[in-house]
Amino acid sequence: MCHYGRRARRSRPVRRYACSVSRILVRRAFVIILLALAAAASADAQTSKATAKKPATRPATGKTGAASPKPPAPPVREAPLMQCPSILGNGVTTQRLYCDVLGGTDPSAGLRVTLPPHAGPLKLSLTLHNRQTYSESEVKAGRAFARYTATLRVASGTGEAIAQAVVRSEFRTEKDLVERIAGGAGPGGVKAVAPTGAEPVVLTVPEGVAEVILSGERLSIERVGGTEVVTAPGRPYAVVSGVEIEYRPAPPAPPKAKPKPKPKSQRR
Repeated sequence: MCHYGRRARRSRPVRRYACSVSRILVRRAFVIILLALAAAASADAQTSKATAKKPATRPATGKTGAASPKPPAPPVREAPLMQCPSILGNGVTTQRLYCDVLGGTDPSAGLRVTLPPHAGPLKLSLTLHNRQTYSESEVKAGRAFARYTATLRVASGTGEAIAQAVVRSEFRTEKDLVERIAGGAGPGGVKAVAPTGAEPVVLTVPEGVAEVILSGERLSIERVGGTEVVTAPGRPYAVVSGVEIEYRPAPPAPPKAKPKPKPKSQRR
């Protein structure tokens, strides 16, 4: 503190200047001390962060938890193996194979589709057609009309029923045919019999079924002259084409444990 007495009145300007200078120096020193303290605190904080201990990592013991399950195999889509007792033939336009479905309950006479081992249900896709005997003379005479309804039975290889499929269609002219079949004596080397109508069918086959059999149950034919109902075995009821399957392959079976060798008997 600077005091001004009576004796110091003559030197008052000098002392005022000295006091003001001292006050400035004190303030500067105070600011410098504050800055130094702040810098020291910041340095201590950074040092404490840098020297913080990391959590100790446990050494690998070689033992892991339960093995995660393997992802399921991707789906496979392919044409299956088939046994077609009665082959109608290949289409002239598409070269697609057409198979007749015969009536009856004898598995050996049905259309057999072999299925690979699959995990979960399998999807069986096919197209059903009715069977028309084409006559150009009847078409010109206006007597070629026919309305077909064919009912098929789908069963497993052991005889268990899986589903029932139905195809209906009408025929009036050659335009109602799906396509002509090669290998006949008609004009252009085509057969008189041809598929008419097209009914896409998708069936779900349970897991564990290794074979599917298609056979005819009932066939109704309406013509100008009347209606015919067919239930006799051995006759073609419908036509099948475009058979495909989609499934996920079953995982391989675990290897069988080898039998332990029998101990050798000691001779006495």
